[in-house]
Amino acid sequence: MAQTFNRNRGVPSIRHQSLKSVLGARYSVLGFTLIELMIVISIILILVSISIPIYTNSVIHAKEAVLRDDLFTMRSVIDQYTLDKQKAPQSLQDLVSAGYLKVIPKDPFTGSADSWQATSDDTLMDPGQSQPGITDVHSGASGVGSDGTAYSSW
Repeated sequence: MAQTFNRNRGVPSIRHQSLKSVLGARYSVLGFTLIELMIVISIILILVSISIPIYTNSVIHAKEAVLRDDLFTMRSVIDQYTLDKQKAPQSLQDLVSAGYLKVIPKDPFTGSADSWQATSDDTLMDPGQSQPGITDVHSGASGVGSDGTAYSSW
């Protein structure tokens, strides 16, 4: 391999030399060593082990927020129905058929719209109310929330 000289500086050019002759026989194969790969994989595993519990907690908190919102909506719709119709709904489906809800929402923890636990009471909310019925609704989930109370008691 002939070296060519740069006319401006008199420095040999490595244009025609092979990479092996420039870097030496020791660095002829370019890549990562086993130690470097183990360090990178270890760092990735540490980051994953930190992020998975955080992700799981955020999913649970999001489901709890949806549950609270659904319960608030259904309870306020039950009250509106009772005051408007002068009788309490006899089932949650009555709220849908009367147009107060488009559909009965799915419980975020059970994934079913049939798991809601409706509480019926014989007391009347309004003096003009003619018929008792559903006064409250609770989740049918069996778990315990992040605040330590059961979902079924919310």
